[in-house]
Amino acid sequence: MRKTGDILRFFRTFASSFQSSLKNDLVKISKQYMRTRLSVNINKLATVRNARGGNMPDILKAAQDIEHFGADGITVHPRPDERHIRYADVYGLKPLVRTELNIEGNPTDRFTALVCEVVPAQVTLVPDAEDAITSNAGWDTSDPRNRTFLAEKCRIFHEKGIRVSIFVDPDPEKVEMAAETGCDRVELYTAGYAAGYPADPERALEPYYAAALAARRQGLGLNAGHDLSLDNLEYFAANIPGLLEVSIGHALICEAIYLGLERTVGDYLEILSRVSSGNN
Repeated sequence: MRKTGDILRFFRTFASSFQSSLKNDLVKISKQYMRTRLSVNINKLATVRNARGGNMPDILKAAQDIEHFGADGITVHPRPDERHIRYADVYGLKPLVRTELNIEGNPTDRFTALVCEVVPAQVTLVPDAEDAITSNAGWDTSDPRNRTFLAEKCRIFHEKGIRVSIFVDPDPEKVEMAAETGCDRVELYTAGYAAGYPADPERALEPYYAAALAARRQGLGLNAGHDLSLDNLEYFAANIPGLLEVSIGHALICEAIYLGLERTVGDYLEILSRVSSGNN
């Protein structure tokens, strides 16, 4: 009987230990799942390649390496003049990207055809002019003509099973009007936050917090991007509710010149993981 009791105690101890370990693993998985996702924009790498011609750096290999370093997605923004990412790059990336491919751009007919052929996980609609150096504003969704245009694009992309995000300024009204297009998410244009952060982080964040609450009220997912960096990301991610994804390119590539690409991607992921742990 003593042996039987010892065996029962052993199994009870084992079961309790296993249950505790399983709970800890589930908590870790939950935190990882809830962490804001990092999508790395590789446009700047393509700019370097195009400056000399040839294939250095190799954009396709770089995307695969960035995924290997832990990034949750790859973002590209092909412009009509193909001065950085080329349409051919986008076609080449589709079979290689194992995380999420996000294609950004102004939904012209050519861009729309590209997205419908490639079928990325996400398309982000950005109202940039053909000669724009970089994105400099979100959609004016208060204009009914823009809402009608975007609603039609959402319909086209949804038919292909593509998640649609609309690039907007941090204005609750713009967010609310974006919801009328049928989009799945909005991406907040964060240049204003980045510019104001050094002098007054709290004040710089205020409109973004209000816009994030508007997105939550409308049932929209929330992304953010533009000029986010290792310096300003943590405060933003820690204080914006419901932030699902950040798209970061220019600052990340600039920082990687000094730190190396693998370490830089890792540093961004560490920030997002630290924020996630603090919020759980």
